Amino acid sequence: MEEIDRQILGLLAGDGRMSFTDLARETGLSVSAVHQRVRRLQKRGVVKGFTALLDNEAIGLALTAFVSIKPIDPAAPDDAPQRLAGIEAIEACHSVAGEESYILKVRVASPNDLENLLQQIRAQANVATRTTVVLSTPWEGRRPPL
Repeated sequence: MEEIDRQILGLLAGDGRMSFTDLARETGLSVSAVHQRVRRLQKRGVVKGFTALLDNEAIGLALTAFVSIKPIDPAAPDDAPQRLAGIEAIEACHSVAGEESYILKVRVASPNDLENLLQQIRAQANVATRTTVVLSTPWEGRRPPL
């Protein structure tokens, strides 16, 4: 990947709403050249989309937890991600090495909602769970080292 593309990616990772004009000024390219490069990065799948960062507490999702799951029956098909894909409270699903198969990042409004979600996860995917509740988040969403 060209260094100028890395520079564009770094700028977009810091501010996904940065205009093509601002990107052009920061990179020394023309607006049309930046626009072409961003479109090409999107077509290649390097830029998967643009999103807004939300204040989860302000929208009523004050509790974040990580839920590690492993199948109750090790011989069962490894289809937990598909079984859980429709549960909106699950923000991310990561396949991991170790005792558990996956770690889920979940956001809910309350401990009671977390308890209900855990019951839903266990029933829907036929898994055992181990949960770690987040007390605070000093930072997250760090830009990748480009």
